Amino acid sequence: MDTTPKVEIHVPTRFVDESVDTEFIQALGIRVRESRARHGMSRKALAVNAEVSERYLAQVESGETNPSIIVLRHVAHALGISLIELLEPQHSSPEYRLIAGFLEQLSPARLEEALLRLMRDFGNEDAARRKRIALVGLRGAGKSSLGRALAAELSLPFLELNSAIEAEAGMNLNEVFMLYGQPGYRRLERRCLEGFIGRHQSAVITVGGGIVSEAETFNLLLMNCFTVWVKASPEEHMSRVIAQGDFRPMEGSTEAMEDLRRILRARESLYSKADFTLDTTGRRPEECLARLREAVTALKPANTTHGEPNE
Repeated sequence: MDTTPKVEIHVPTRFVDESVDTEFIQALGIRVRESRARHGMSRKALAVNAEVSERYLAQVESGETNPSIIVLRHVAHALGISLIELLEPQHSSPEYRLIAGFLEQLSPARLEEALLRLMRDFGNEDAARRKRIALVGLRGAGKSSLGRALAAELSLPFLELNSAIEAEAGMNLNEVFMLYGQPGYRRLERRCLEGFIGRHQSAVITVGGGIVSEAETFNLLLMNCFTVWVKASPEEHMSRVIAQGDFRPMEGSTEAMEDLRRILRARESLYSKADFTLDTTGRRPEECLARLREAVTALKPANTTHGEPNE
């Protein structure tokens, strides 16, 4: 009998006024356009410096699209202003000024975390984000098998991001690293993830455990997907990989297990940014699938879910 303590999560009902969101996006576009004018920059120059297409920037300035936090950060950097300055309305309320003052005191890392939470938890894209389920974690936790099974049950497209990278590059991952190195791999990873998100409103996706080391790509995942950290103990990670016939973790290092523990400790705070944590340690595959299914299907405000949601 499973004696794991159950945690009930009561999700508060939120009512989103879409007209207010539309006004905010339009006002944001005006601020981008006016700031660009003050700095004497053409739209083409700003688009190049912000690493976005000129057409997309035109949509932002006209209030026709809801830009991500990453795009806004790039635009603010290209304009030489702070992200807070770009977001702040010309006539802000006392409450807004209080929040802005608080955010301005945060370190860059904490500011990014705070803005991510605000946009993810209160943005009008939240419902769309939850239609894509992304599983993240180290190899051996059970991401691929759980992802395939969940996609089959929900009749959703399934993608392993590493497989998409290999298809895009026309070679296996080892060759990608040999030819292009880590930076080249990360560029392919970002491109493939952006493409998949753009093509699929609903899907199940598994990503490599190292995606958390690339902040902008990981934030792209967090902003556009309901993310699940699939975790396991170091011993189970290692035993599962070896059971698959891969003995590479034990090659060339007599301290492989300690290395694995160090990686898990170093990445724990990053993996914890996921919406939900699924610990597969000592659990049967069908039990893990049931917990995952419950987490991703009990997303209506009136429902509750049992598991390990992340704060």
